[in-house]
Amino acid sequence: MKKQVYAGLDEVGRGCFAGPLVVAAVILPSDFKDERIIDSKKISERQREKLAQYIKEIALDYSFAVVCNKVIDKINILQATKQAMHIALSKLKSKYDFIAIDAVKLKNYYGCEITSVNKGESIFQNIAAASIIAKVYRDNLMKKLHIKYPEYNWYKNKGYGTKEHIEAIRKFGICELHRKSFLKNYV
Repeated sequence: MKKQVYAGLDEVGRGCFAGPLVVAAVILPSDFKDERIIDSKKISERQREKLAQYIKEIALDYSFAVVCNKVIDKINILQATKQAMHIALSKLKSKYDFIAIDAVKLKNYYGCEITSVNKGESIFQNIAAASIIAKVYRDNLMKKLHIKYPEYNWYKNKGYGTKEHIEAIRKFGICELHRKSFLKNYV
C-alpha cells in the first residue's frame, strides 16, 4: 500500500497584539520521521532555527503566507487565519493526498480531504514542521520590525501581549503595526 503524502499547516502569531499572522504549509516525504520535530513552543529558539533550516532542506515542498494586522482588524483573526491557510496551500507546487491542520477547521479545499486536530503537532509531523518554520519566519520578521519600533521590545516579546509590551503601549500609544481590535481593553 502506498504511503500518503500530506500537507501540514500551522499558524503563528494568532494571539499577538502587533505584527502579522504567519501560516506555513509543509510536505515531508511520506516515510519521514524525526523525534526532534515537535511543537515549536516546546523547543528553544536556537533549536528551532537549526530545525527550520533542516526542514526546508528535506521537505518536498513548503510555503508561507503572511496576513498583516490591518487585514486581521478588518476580517477578524479566525478569517485571517483561514485566508492565510488557503494562500499557503495555493503556493505549494507538490502534490499531496490530504491536508492536516492544527485546530482550525478549514472548509473544502478543492475536494481534498482535510483533517483538523487539536494539538495536531503531536500527531502529525508535518504540522510540527510547519509550526517550527512559521515560528522562525515570524520571529525573525518581528526582530526586524523591532528596529523601527524599539520602544515595544518586539525583539524579545515578538508582539505578544506581555506586561512590558502593554506598558509600552500605554506609554507610547499604538503604532501602525498594532492590531487595534486586540487592544480595546488596554488602550
